[in-house]
Amino acid sequence: MKRFFSSVRARAATAATLVVAIALVAAGAAVLLSLRANLTHQASGQAESAARGVASQLAGNAAYDDLGLDDENRPVQVVDSDRRLVAASEDLERISGTGVDAVKPRPASTPPKSDDDDDDDESESAGEALEPGEISEDAARVTTGSATVDGETADYRFAAVDVNTESKGDLTVYAGASLAAQQSAVSTALTSMLIGFPLLLAVIAGVTWLVTRRALRPVDAIRSEMAAITASEDLARRVPEPDTHDEIARLATTTNETLAALQTSVERQRRFVADASHELRSPIASLRTQLEVGAAHPELLDLDGAVEDTVRLQELAADLLLLARLDAGEKPGGGQVDLAALAREELSQRTRDRVDVRMDLTNVEVTGSRSQLSRVLGNLVNNAQRHARSHVTVTTRTDGTWAVLEVSDDGSGVAESERDRIFERFVRLDDARTRDEGGAGLGLAIARDVAARHGGTLTVREAPGGGALFELRVPAVSR
Repeated sequence: MKRFFSSVRARAATAATLVVAIALVAAGAAVLLSLRANLTHQASGQAESAARGVASQLAGNAAYDDLGLDDENRPVQVVDSDRRLVAASEDLERISGTGVDAVKPRPASTPPKSDDDDDDDESESAGEALEPGEISEDAARVTTGSATVDGETADYRFAAVDVNTESKGDLTVYAGASLAAQQSAVSTALTSMLIGFPLLLAVIAGVTWLVTRRALRPVDAIRSEMAAITASEDLARRVPEPDTHDEIARLATTTNETLAALQTSVERQRRFVADASHELRSPIASLRTQLEVGAAHPELLDLDGAVEDTVRLQELAADLLLLARLDAGEKPGGGQVDLAALAREELSQRTRDRVDVRMDLTNVEVTGSRSQLSRVLGNLVNNAQRHARSHVTVTTRTDGTWAVLEVSDDGSGVAESERDRIFERFVRLDDARTRDEGGAGLGLAIARDVAARHGGTLTVREAPGGGALFELRVPAVSR
């Protein structure tokens, strides 16, 4: 049972069936109550009409034997002011609900046979004073009881109407209308509901099951394909997208977009590992060769070359570690950094720059990691040094709510078609691929990642005097 309700189809069918069942029960109860009330009201009207018909005859001084009480198969009683039965339907064998149990008229000297006490008699006979020949205009007093007429017992709705006659005094006419039609209609309706409701609920449950199953069929296809992708580890596969333009279609589209992003990420990681292995292999192989030659022939040891390869290897390892931390989501921290002070400190420590570095600095504070921002500045200056002809310029300024750090050179610049590609990892333009000009193609990628982690951007455009201008924008500290 638990496994059954773990299915969306089962839960949807059960929920729909329960909701419809509650609605049907409520509607059925309302229909039955309304039907019963209407038929009871109709029977009350028929009983009152019959009672007033007899009362009209009595108001016209008709004799009891001339009332025609046996013309219709319904119980009728005529009671005088002393609660004596003075006239009744000939076939009446038993009656209850009118307050007078007698079924045969009695002489005036005979006490009436009644189970009611004096208080009931007074309450029944109480009413407005009528003139001779007048029938009460008040609504008939209506009660429910039963009677046996010509051997058939049934429930009746009784109406009592008062009338005053010149020769007979005050009289009360009781006439009944059978409730058999009401009971039959209610019973038929109830039986129809007891038979029809389960059938209707079964149809609704079946239809809901089939509709839900059909609607969820694309979900099963998506699940099956995802399971196959997981088993095969083939991220190039995609889940089927239905042409329904609904939530399931959007789910399939989003799933495929996620798979595409995951495939791109995995391929990027694979390229990263391959490129990192290649970049690490070269300085390690060179360093090993120099050390082996030095061990065999100390006089041939290129100590400066070994140191240079060691430095390159150290810098590459540091770049790879920083990229790994950035990819892992390392937060930049909440310290405040003055970009102008950072630039002065960083540039003062550079002693081996190929060209002159000029500064145009304005104090501006940002929130973030001092070491990461220092790494960005160093990478941008190193890149500018490799391409500049005569000088590099470092500028800090504010632009609205942004703190701006610019590094420009007077070199050949970056072609517009290459301005996005140079920020990819291990990418070096053709004129920068020689090893003696340094760089493994990670500096600018690291700089852009750090900028993004600080809520900023790093872009490149042409410098006003030619060359390339790299612009770092980071939210400034509000004052």
